[in-house]
Amino acid sequence: MKVIKFTPELTNLIKKGKKKSTFRLFDDKNLSAGDDVILAARNGQKVINFAHAKLTQVHVKPIKDLNRDDYAGHEPVKDPVENYKKYYGDKVTKNTEVKIIRFDITKFL
Repeated sequence: MKVIKFTPELTNLIKKGKKKSTFRLFDDKNLSAGDDVILAARNGQKVINFAHAKLTQVHVKPIKDLNRDDYAGHEPVKDPVENYKKYYGDKVTKNTEVKIIRFDITKFL
């Protein structure tokens, strides 16, 4: 089963029901709508599975085209390019494609 990892802060938002979407760049898992996945909390090298989820919607667009509706169920991001450089490095530009993934929790572990 595919695993999607989150920081501890984002894991807490998911557990509280405030986060129901995630953005991924350079998707090496080929995440698609309908996938059953495991959500995991990553804290340094330690990874702990905390939920099963179903991906309900997945679509792709360049960072420069992100709009308010894309952030529904997602934490606010002031500067997406700079934010995603923290995770993916300097290869991120305004033209980099973002996979917008919406999910429903099916079971907390």
